[in-house]
Amino acid sequence: MLVTVAVAGYRSLRNLVLPLAPLTVITGGNGVGKSSLYRALRMLSEVSQGSVISTLASEGGLGSTMWAGPEVLSRGMKTGEVPITGTTRSKPVGLKLGFASEDYGYAVELGLPAETSAFSNDPEIKSEALWIGETLSRHNALAERRGPCVRVRSEYGSWNQAATTLPPFDSMMTHAADPNNALELLHLRDRMRNWRFYDQLRTDREAPARRQQVGTRTPILASDGSDLAAAIETIREIGDVATLEKTVMDAFPGSSIEVHAKDGLFSLTMKQHGLLRPLSTAELSDGTLRYLLLVAALLTPRPPSLMVLNEPETSLHPDLIPPLARLIKEASARSQIIVVSHNRALAKALSKGNALTHHLGKATGETFVEAAEPIPWSWPKR
Repeated sequence: MLVTVAVAGYRSLRNLVLPLAPLTVITGGNGVGKSSLYRALRMLSEVSQGSVISTLASEGGLGSTMWAGPEVLSRGMKTGEVPITGTTRSKPVGLKLGFASEDYGYAVELGLPAETSAFSNDPEIKSEALWIGETLSRHNALAERRGPCVRVRSEYGSWNQAATTLPPFDSMMTHAADPNNALELLHLRDRMRNWRFYDQLRTDREAPARRQQVGTRTPILASDGSDLAAAIETIREIGDVATLEKTVMDAFPGSSIEVHAKDGLFSLTMKQHGLLRPLSTAELSDGTLRYLLLVAALLTPRPPSLMVLNEPETSLHPDLIPPLARLIKEASARSQIIVVSHNRALAKALSKGNALTHHLGKATGETFVEAAEPIPWSWPKR
């Protein structure tokens, strides 16, 4: 389980360190930085898949994603006593992402390219570190990357050189993980690749989930929900059928769902109380379809170590918020879940349980956490 996430220099997240729980809710008004925090978590996962550079480049490169304010915000600037002005920077410009779990921690810093080229929008990986415990120190580091060089600590405590010419667009996560010499790095990389993110579940008229789809066993719902029928049928065959049926009844009393398979094509229908025939997914409202997509995602027979939901309440009727909260709480017993939402009713319903809730605010362009206690954190050096 992740116990801390840290982001520095990304959009309005100048320097944010948050504690996490088995179920964590990130809430706040529009424009306070919730989506930026979600994207930062997703970028951490993309480091382990080797795609973080392309993701940042698609956002316009570091120049358009980095913190745009001054390097230091003085107390006078924050209170308005003095104007906000920039000064000569004392440290290199960079975007930093990191987390600590119950066993390992990891952090990466991305910076501006050292040389001008056709790929000048591509950031470079300047430093990385893997360590044991919640806070990095020189005593608990297991792997370190500075520039092109990577070193890994051996089982006897000595340092071994793992790479000396690692390109700036490659991570030690993908190019230095070794089952013989860097097992911890390999283990953490695979764990990060298992993280799951849902923010693009489609419910529009042309959504793939509204049409028949070729079906195979689907223990993990696709990010756009296109394989909904196959995912539901997989839950029926190898998952928790009782919870599936209970969850549908909780949201839609007197209703049930069925999966039909013919010639390899799968489709889903929903029987509703009072109707003489079941409704196909093409006939369901956006809110009803989204709820069924969330059911398939959260009741997965193959729970991830971490699942992050961004604005899951989108298009849901207020009556569906309490059942959604109960569904999320049910799933948090199997996976660590982070919910990013501006919906007060959902945040309140989740907070009544054991959810840790962070209310984000914004002042002088910087995202902050209301009533937050400082969390110890150290970044790796370049």
